Amino acid sequence: MNDMTNPPVPEPRRERIRKPDWIRVKAPTSKGFAETRKLMRELNLNTVCEEAACPNIGECWTKKHATVMILGDVCTRACAFCNVKTGMPRVVDKTEPAHVAEAAAKLGLEHIVITSVDRDDLPDGGADQFVRVIRELRDQTPSTTIEILTPDFRNKHRQAIEKIVAAGPDVYNHNLETVPRLYPTIRPGARYYASLRLLDEVKQHDPSIFTKSGIMLGLGEQRLEVHQVMDDMRSADVDFLTMGQYLQPTPKHAEVIDFVTPQAFDAFAAIGRAKGFLMVASSPLTRSSYHAGDDFAQMRAAREEKLAKAKLR
Repeated sequence: MNDMTNPPVPEPRRERIRKPDWIRVKAPTSKGFAETRKLMRELNLNTVCEEAACPNIGECWTKKHATVMILGDVCTRACAFCNVKTGMPRVVDKTEPAHVAEAAAKLGLEHIVITSVDRDDLPDGGADQFVRVIRELRDQTPSTTIEILTPDFRNKHRQAIEKIVAAGPDVYNHNLETVPRLYPTIRPGARYYASLRLLDEVKQHDPSIFTKSGIMLGLGEQRLEVHQVMDDMRSADVDFLTMGQYLQPTPKHAEVIDFVTPQAFDAFAAIGRAKGFLMVASSPLTRSSYHAGDDFAQMRAAREEKLAKAKLR
């Protein structure tokens, strides 16, 4: 029997935190932005810049930098942080690799980033499409360096990773996204140690490939948890760490617990460098592919310097 004299009191809704000044960006209006968008439409290409509502799209597209998202714009998973649509994807577009290479040529890209939605519906998780894109880029724009940002290929054959590594990307990126404790709510379709193992396997297959991974801050992670993720990445010999502020794309997505200050991001960067990463990009607006070309050049120079010092010892 319900006690109507003392009805349950509903929990108060958490008040959304206002964005601080350091996270605000201007709306894109430049000619370069319009030209990049037009080219992507003409070639029927998707970009993570648009699908994930990246705050840096104005700056990057103005410079004619874009992160191409292959294998469609519908993901088979529903991560709590991601703005990409969830559902049953369409069939794989066989013309996509040629269109990606054409876009790279027309934009005059020195460095290109290729990512994808999760394709749990495909036997190889979409690995073959990554391979075809890499090969097409090598054929049409051989001077362009290639960075890939892949899903975890969870429950797929281990040859999926081997095939991509054998195709010879310059950088292999796979994001851990958050600390292990938050996986059940933030990244429920993935497993932290499976993602960590993927990064380790890439290095085992080809130690010369740069590996990269990143996490979002502001989801309720603790400082020591972030330090542990850094240690886990270094145990897998990850070269490049990225850290950026999580932004809630819509009210249905995970809430922002706090906005991490630029000073705190700088402190995390210093710790990352002390732990041995060749490159650390850490700021509120940092994203996996933000300034990727410049960062790749710096990372390559850092490795050469490290090797030169080792020879002198």
